[in-house]
Amino acid sequence: MGSPGLHQARDKMAAEGVDPVAIETFAHYYRLLEHGETGMIPESTIDPVDMPALADVDVPEDVAAAAIRRTAVIKLNGGLGTSMGMDRAKSLLCVRRGLSFLDIIARQVLHLREQYDATLPLIFMNSFRTSADTVDALARYESLPVEGLPLEFLQNKEPKLLAKDLSPVSWPKDPTLEWCPPGHGDLYTALRGTGLLDRLIAAGYERVFVSNSDNLGAVPDARVAGWFASSGAPFAIEAVRRTPSDRKGGHFARRKGDGRIVLRETAQTLDADKEALADLDRHRFTSTNNLWFDLAAMKSALDQRDGILGLPLIRNVKNVDPGDTSTPEVIQVETAMGAAIEVFEGSQLIEVTRERFVPVKTTNDLLVLRSDVYDIGQDFVLDQTADAIPFVDLDGDHYKLVGEFDKRFPEGAPSLRDAASLTVEGDWTFGRGVRVVGEVSLEASSAQRVAAETVLSSDA
Repeated sequence: MGSPGLHQARDKMAAEGVDPVAIETFAHYYRLLEHGETGMIPESTIDPVDMPALADVDVPEDVAAAAIRRTAVIKLNGGLGTSMGMDRAKSLLCVRRGLSFLDIIARQVLHLREQYDATLPLIFMNSFRTSADTVDALARYESLPVEGLPLEFLQNKEPKLLAKDLSPVSWPKDPTLEWCPPGHGDLYTALRGTGLLDRLIAAGYERVFVSNSDNLGAVPDARVAGWFASSGAPFAIEAVRRTPSDRKGGHFARRKGDGRIVLRETAQTLDADKEALADLDRHRFTSTNNLWFDLAAMKSALDQRDGILGLPLIRNVKNVDPGDTSTPEVIQVETAMGAAIEVFEGSQLIEVTRERFVPVKTTNDLLVLRSDVYDIGQDFVLDQTADAIPFVDLDGDHYKLVGEFDKRFPEGAPSLRDAASLTVEGDWTFGRGVRVVGEVSLEASSAQRVAAETVLSSDA
């Protein structure tokens, strides 16, 4: 039987040609939602977790090389960068020297192929919104596709549900707003549904490295591949120490009930537990969203569960139009790919340095990436040149959107190598060769310009 709302959602997804397993996966979470499941992980049910550090692990060069030769790379590339005013794939953003995220990712992989004499397939999980632009941008790299494997596969989509009755929302003004992605936990459903999981196994690959396309620090590192292969683990995630900027973000913990590692996201934290969430001494590690999994173990788990891994539900409440709070409240049913760590017995965590975690979620992050805080070498790997990553906080009224941000740095990003922080309030345009030293704060009530070659310092 089932509820009318679920019937409507099923019919709507089928009419759109959504993969049947993706429809069944959605139905699984719909039923959880209907029965009041919130996906919350109370603090009382978890303990802090510890882990080895990559720096302390011995990985022989031959083990690393052998492991990377049996590795495939998947980049999550479904995001449009709408929070920064973009309507195309965020990975098309220019980073420096005319190179986009996609350019640098492609060149990182091509360099590693040559270095290790490895096939190292690079495959993008795109959304229907990012597919065409991504394929067009990568066409210049004729040697990038690997014979017998696609350069991309598409993530699934699902209907947004009205919060008041869980029926699929109808929005004739813009029907595209009726749909949402199911979170990056959809990776596993899409891999199986497209047949790519079986194709990778048939081609002789043993493991997959997955990361976000907006994180250029996430290079498919042979040492990590060697550690993972030697560990015998079915699943692993790279973790970093949390910093004050991570207080509101998710973290790893160990579930008291069965000892499994869990990834608790902010949306899964009770209000009463928000203080514990922010405690960096208690919960010390956050996810880079760089993960590794054994292909055979993943296939086995999915086959045993009829394609539904059963990741924890994330109930995400938004508006139909995310940019208009007057539009109806909707629920987006989501899962996080990192939550698969609790599905597999023997899953592992490994602590890595922040150089492997350089996500760009805002124009604050973009300014740091475009500055001299990082060098990009011949291997196209980011090398941190500063002792510490500076804190950047740009006025949202003037810098939040990429177009407005670019106008205010027409000659490029200022030097931030010697900066501790840069806070900008008001409308400031920066000339060529500006240097920021120490802690700098700029304020203005009218448009101002920082002249070329100016040194901004806390002593000035």
